[in-house]
Amino acid sequence: MKEIYFNHDGNIDDLVSYLLFLLAPDIKLLGVSAIDADGYIDPSVEVCRKMTDRFNLRGDQLAIAKSNSRAVNQFPADWRTASYSFNSLPLLNEAGKMMTKEADQPAHLDIVTKLENARKPVTLVMTGPLTDLARALDAAPAIENKIAKLYWMGGSLDGHGNVVQVNADGTQEWNAFWDPFAVERVLKSNIAMEVIGLESSEELPLTDELKMHWASLRKYPAIDLVGQAYSLLVNPPIQTMQLYFWDVLTAISALYPEVVLASEKRRVKVVTTGTAAGRMEDDPNGREITLVTKADKKLFFKKFDEILMRAE
Repeated sequence: MKEIYFNHDGNIDDLVSYLLFLLAPDIKLLGVSAIDADGYIDPSVEVCRKMTDRFNLRGDQLAIAKSNSRAVNQFPADWRTASYSFNSLPLLNEAGKMMTKEADQPAHLDIVTKLENARKPVTLVMTGPLTDLARALDAAPAIENKIAKLYWMGGSLDGHGNVVQVNADGTQEWNAFWDPFAVERVLKSNIAMEVIGLESSEELPLTDELKMHWASLRKYPAIDLVGQAYSLLVNPPIQTMQLYFWDVLTAISALYPEVVLASEKRRVKVVTTGTAAGRMEDDPNGREITLVTKADKKLFFKKFDEILMRAE
């Protein structure tokens, strides 16, 4: 049975990914933590506590760890408010209380504790910045040997980024831009990395047809929650940008590796200063990663539905 630790940054895709981890069969979720990046930290943690109360199908023993890491470059405020909207959805507030606790330790130390106590190497899934892992490695370098594989949604190697602001040249992806130094620290480790970059999920756009599909399956409470959550996205963060299932592909590929149809080994480095900070580049002397290049669209959505339909 695969044991998983999940660290995310609290926007809609991250929270839907957590829902999938709560409901997926044949895994054990060792821990979950949220970082104050693409979503505001307090509502992000509350959503996770509420979803754990409602959808913890396997009954894993969970407390939600709250990161105290801080940004080098913070996400735009307009993007981050989605965590407040998600936290207000009726299905999550029907009980009127939260039973799942907040963890005693901040996220990076929670990662250390969970890995040190794990019985076997852990699959680490991160759909936000890498800062909590970088800090965990600095605090306890030996945990590197307790990580079977890191699945990370971040970066871009095709020269296209999603950062549009005056101190960036537009070639970087936001999770890397949030803290380029954390990316550099993790690349210095020997942890096996599978990277879902901006270019990795082009077969998986968020469409109106998909929203109608979820609407037809509202009798399943988890699908109803997902449909309501994605309905909050009236406009993409960047008006010319199509939204794709970057974070959810990261989660589902960790659960079902066969969803990844193609990937390639790349040697990379990250720029840490200047207007290119956060940009990942090919480098023959860089760190080897596995970059996902193609996903099985049909199998992805099949697994997506199957997992969500498990909730009563």
